Amino acid sequence: QVQLVESGGGSVQAGGSLRLFCTASGYTSGCMAWFRQVPGRQREALLSTFPGGPYTTYDARVRGRFFISQDNTRNTVSLQMNSLRPDDSGVYYCAAVPITSGRCPTAGRESLFSYWGQGTQVTVS
Repeated sequence: QVQLVESGGGSVQAGGSLRLFCTASGYTSGCMAWFRQVPGRQREALLSTFPGGPYTTYDARVRGRFFISQDNTRNTVSLQMNSLRPDDSGVYYCAAVPITSGRCPTAGRESLFSYWGQGTQVTVS
């Protein structure tokens, strides 16, 4: 049974940084991604990565501010968020899907990811 558990969320002032972590169990390393959801909207893909591969940025608003990395030995993926803005507030979800095409999905659609964490709240004020 695959389980993804996020941690590291919290409150931070605008301009600050925060690092989120996602630990996977029961999951053979593949594509892992971060999504964000704000009230009233669907989850939106931010970035994804897979072992040995480049990362994919789905949301241009985070380019140059958010960075994703994967530690295969610990089966974790992290999201380093810098220069945070109030509109970065939301619930951040870790997602995963086995690699079948040699890379992560090129489109950041929720339906392309098989496994999800419970989410962690990030509030920027």
